[in-house]
Amino acid sequence: MNASSLFDLSDFDHARVFADGQYVWSALSALKGYMDAYTYPALDRTLIANGKPLSDTVILYEGAFLSGEDLEIVFGDATKGSLKVTRNTEILTGATVLMAGAVLMGDRIALGRGVLIESGAMIKSPAIIGDFCEIRQAAYLRGYCLAGKRCVLGHATEIKHAIFLNDAKAGHFAYLGDSILGNNANLGAGTKFANLKMIKGNIVIRHGGERIDTGLRKFGAILGDGSQTGCNSVTNPGTIFGKQCMLLPNCTSPGGYHPEKTLLK
Repeated sequence: MNASSLFDLSDFDHARVFADGQYVWSALSALKGYMDAYTYPALDRTLIANGKPLSDTVILYEGAFLSGEDLEIVFGDATKGSLKVTRNTEILTGATVLMAGAVLMGDRIALGRGVLIESGAMIKSPAIIGDFCEIRQAAYLRGYCLAGKRCVLGHATEIKHAIFLNDAKAGHFAYLGDSILGNNANLGAGTKFANLKMIKGNIVIRHGGERIDTGLRKFGAILGDGSQTGCNSVTNPGTIFGKQCMLLPNCTSPGGYHPEKTLLK
């Protein structure tokens, strides 16, 4: 149950958060230190007020923030590189778009190239958002959110202290706390990752007849590469899916480790 058994980290820019040879959940313990030590670019406070909705659309292009007032924007799918910004006839390749009404709270927020942040999204620092991600309307990023490339942090989805590897998607009405989504993992609408036991004590993982104390009071779910959940599904605290597992709609997954290609129903 180390990171290499669940994820391909070869193209993940933040692979260092996963320690070699340790249990995969050690990344959750390391996440705060990793993000606190990260170097964040300065936000332009003339265009992006701290903790207030943006009054106008703002563009981030080659490290500079620009008013979107005189720019043409084609709101295509950011994860497919279809978000386009044009200044006169010049295409601003890789421009990131922060729509009017989005809220950025705090100074430790890093945005990659080609990102779309829709109106009504709330991002609390620290947050690191990779290239070509889409932060949809009413997304609530509560801090210590780390996303790789081409991720979707979706509509009415609450995320805190979580890691998205490349192409991970939580598109609609989800809750992810103290959790990790692997490459190409996908959550059906209404998925909830419970992250706190109703009785006191650390989360314990059952695996191969052993009971392993994770040392974590809060631990949601970890989904290996290509795993997915159906609509309105729930995972119990301390759930780990191997690669390409599937949790069917309206089902609850027990905690513990579920091997590669497990079907839970």
